Amino acid sequence: QVQLVESGGGLVQAGGSLRLSCAASGRPFTTYGMGWFRQAPGKEREFVAAISWNGGSTYADSVKGRFTISRDNALSKVNLQMNSLKPEDTAVYYCAATRGIRMLLAVHYDYWGQGTQVTVSS
Repeated sequence: QVQLVESGGGLVQAGGSLRLSCAASGRPFTTYGMGWFRQAPGKEREFVAAISWNGGSTYADSVKGRFTISRDNALSKVNLQMNSLKPEDTAVYYCAATRGIRMLLAVHYDYWGQGTQVTVSS
């Protein structure tokens, strides 16, 4: 079992930055791939970024070049640095953990956090 707790969401103006963090507890953090997803009102949950157990990362086209995912295995945390934020980035952001190697779809993940709200004003 893995417990995930997100933090760092909030309200920011367009063009601004936010840093989300996800603290993991439970099974050894280093064995999990970690991902960030987001869900806007009335929309499906969508992939944002993911990082494998050995540090390989992948991003959705919509955030590539603006967001950076990183992990700190010593602290059992995964971070999402979000720069040049746009109003369309407004959503609840979720952290997720997977025991597998596939990381692009929500169904690939075994554990989820409760989410943190990110609101970008225009």
